[in-house]
Amino acid sequence: MFIKKISAALTAAAIMTTTMSLAGCSDSGSSKEEGKVSIVCTIFPEYDWVKSITNGHECAEITYLLDSGADLHSYQPTAEDILKISDCDLFIYAGGESDTWVPEALENKRNDDMKIINMLDVIGDKAKEEEVKEGMQEEDEHDHEEGEEEEKEYDEHTWLSVENAKTICKEIADDLCEIDEDHKDVYKKNLESYLSELDALDSDFKAFADSAKNKTLVFGDRFPFRYFTDEYGFDYYAAFVGCSAETEASFETIAFLANKADELNAKTIFTIENSDNKIAQAIIDNTKSKDAKIAALHSLQSVTKEQLDADHTYITLMRQNLETLKTALN
Repeated sequence: MFIKKISAALTAAAIMTTTMSLAGCSDSGSSKEEGKVSIVCTIFPEYDWVKSITNGHECAEITYLLDSGADLHSYQPTAEDILKISDCDLFIYAGGESDTWVPEALENKRNDDMKIINMLDVIGDKAKEEEVKEGMQEEDEHDHEEGEEEEKEYDEHTWLSVENAKTICKEIADDLCEIDEDHKDVYKKNLESYLSELDALDSDFKAFADSAKNKTLVFGDRFPFRYFTDEYGFDYYAAFVGCSAETEASFETIAFLANKADELNAKTIFTIENSDNKIAQAIIDNTKSKDAKIAALHSLQSVTKEQLDADHTYITLMRQNLETLKTALN
């Protein structure tokens, strides 16, 4: 359902430029440091998981492509990004419709031994098709030739399930052990420690879900949290699907969500991080009480350098979401 707003020609041009550069490169022109394991991550959760699993290992060189805070859904790689990917030992990406640029970028990889992790593939049959809930804003459908079957579209926000996080971290550690056997004990020990932290996070979410007075979220934004809500038994109503390109909600969508808020006696309308809150406020203005508050849940797909410097991690941001939910739903 998500239609790229930035022309794919930009990516094609970047890939063509990089291909021409690579054609004239020798091995000494590699973009990675000699003797280091090079890992390229597209989004923040991957980057943070890799940091945790390689903790204390000085021979890991980790690149986080969205460190400018760019939105996953509109990100287009630069020629420098593609060069980094072409040389790396391990490349990790979400695997959904926001990553349509990846196959072409990988066609020009220089490292034939590269390990590649597609997170949607890793979770296998746990991958969820994108869900259009009652009341959601309708979107323009992709164009299809007559008789052509429409491809299934899967929700790419796999990392918002703690169980999925555990599965993907195990895959990352397994690949690193194969790439760098000399340090496999480091990776295994760090994985074991990190899985314990994820287990504790999971337990706290389950305890909250069991005690929550209200288990339905009203979202005045796109909704990337389906893996999370399904995992802990919450329900939701939202303006848009998780990968929506829409920014304006119709009166019908606003009215539906306002009526739901009234019906549920919802005291909070949720958004994702960096929202301008216009849709959420319009929903509140159309409720009977008009006094609901707005609260943001962090989707974790993109964290800026400044936020990294402030020591944000996957676990701290998920715990921030937990505290937000406790305040809003109890």
